[in-house]
Amino acid sequence: MKYPQLVAAALLALTLTACGRRETAVASGNRTQVLHLGNLAEPNDLDPQLVDSQQTFNVVAAFFEGLAQYDAQTNLPVPAVAERWAVSPDNLTWTFHLRPNAKWSNGEPVTARDFVFAYQRMLSANLAAEYAYLLFNLKNGRAFYQGQLTDFAQVGARAIDDYTLVLTLEQPVPYLPAMVCHHSWYPLHRATLEKFGRVDQRGNAWTRPGNLVGNGYFTLAEWKPHQHIRGSKSPTYWDRDQVRLNEVFFYPIESEDSEERSFRSGQLHVTSTMPISKIAVYEKQHAEFYHPHVFLGTFFLRFNTTKPPLNDVRVRRALSLAIDRDRFVRDVLHGHQLPAGHLTPPDTAGFTATTKVTLDLLTAKKLLAEAGFPAGQGFPHLEILYNTTEANRLICEALQQMWRTGLGIDIGMLNQESKVQSDSMRRLDYQIGRFAWIGDYLDPSTFLDLMLGDSGNNQTGWKNADYDRLVHEADHAPDPARRHALYQQAEQILAAEAPIAPVYFYTRNNLRRPEVKGWYGNLIDIHPLKGVSLDPAVIAK
Repeated sequence: MKYPQLVAAALLALTLTACGRRETAVASGNRTQVLHLGNLAEPNDLDPQLVDSQQTFNVVAAFFEGLAQYDAQTNLPVPAVAERWAVSPDNLTWTFHLRPNAKWSNGEPVTARDFVFAYQRMLSANLAAEYAYLLFNLKNGRAFYQGQLTDFAQVGARAIDDYTLVLTLEQPVPYLPAMVCHHSWYPLHRATLEKFGRVDQRGNAWTRPGNLVGNGYFTLAEWKPHQHIRGSKSPTYWDRDQVRLNEVFFYPIESEDSEERSFRSGQLHVTSTMPISKIAVYEKQHAEFYHPHVFLGTFFLRFNTTKPPLNDVRVRRALSLAIDRDRFVRDVLHGHQLPAGHLTPPDTAGFTATTKVTLDLLTAKKLLAEAGFPAGQGFPHLEILYNTTEANRLICEALQQMWRTGLGIDIGMLNQESKVQSDSMRRLDYQIGRFAWIGDYLDPSTFLDLMLGDSGNNQTGWKNADYDRLVHEADHAPDPARRHALYQQAEQILAAEAPIAPVYFYTRNNLRRPEVKGWYGNLIDIHPLKGVSLDPAVIAK
């Protein structure tokens, strides 16, 4: 077993050495401050309110900026378009003071009205934004979204003047500054959206090169679908002197093997991920490129509870209980992941769920028999829908084997490009779906809000009134102990109802060249490019 690994390591070393013999994209980028990033998947859109993945968020964050921004190391909120903010004694009214020098890429000032317009659009039912529920914290935000009122002036978002934005909440949200770092709270340039179609239209052409008006570090210079997205340093960004990079390229490479080859040949500074088969080689032979870090993410399976037999909780629980999560992370993943028996990663802002779903084949077989499928007999053909990567294929094959040997059932596999898979799940056009959720901010609510009945990111067809009540109460409880107790009950309902099957908690395994400075592993794996630079003096081993 050792011989092939040594050969792979030798070939890797030879290729990395050979890269220095001619100027590659990386070498050229080091000279000219042009960053080349692997981004895993083609963005579904560059519309901040329609972002459907962390990878797309990383692209959109290059072109837009919100009231606050995530700190690159701690993920805590730091001032961005808002230079400061204050909260009222009752914790219900937040006042954000905007920078007078914040500008759009067309030179116009960014004003409080741009945020109010964006929030009205985000809460438009016609837009059907997956993240609209994050703005339900605004007073009357949910009522406006659900059509119970039509006058947006009654929603808690008000521009006092050009540079003063006041947000009034339904209930206290102590983590609001962290929440407004999220792309769903970004401002939008109204005239640009109106120029290219209805403002609540999905797929509006305003996000195309030459059309997009943003307020971020970069302007959109080029978007060649399935090839790359190129951003150029914005001349109008308020803090442009702190933006060291001149350009950034994002490459949607869905194959981990292809991405690793691009890195090895000097075409990428940073990868989004890496092949499972190469982890040991890099870890032992090229540690200067390998940068694993724990981050706030959970891999789980979605069950479409609107389709039989997955509308039967016994079937869902049987499928979940038949997964050997410990063997999964040990024998399949090889990347320091942790087995997941609940949705929220451990120690998320001090919260760790006590409920734990583990392997229990006896109970799983019993439940399947009670549902009418003894020893798997008569079980209908189902498929796992997954986005096309080598790792996801290996993961789904391992799940297939566990269900086949443990329950006597055969589950098929269906792969789709990430953008297509995302749309399929949004339309509930699937049976079992491979999915992962990365925390948007450091609080349990970013995970547990996901499964609310009116969450656009639920996408399982499952609703539970008790779960919704517990999570809503917890989200606004001022006492941390009370919040955590309510979240524990919510996790118990998820385990009992099994609309999802948690599988493992993430460790980010990717590759990064040592020339890249200002890029840090962090809990939500978000990397603001403002502080990133390239040091050509650093030579990799």
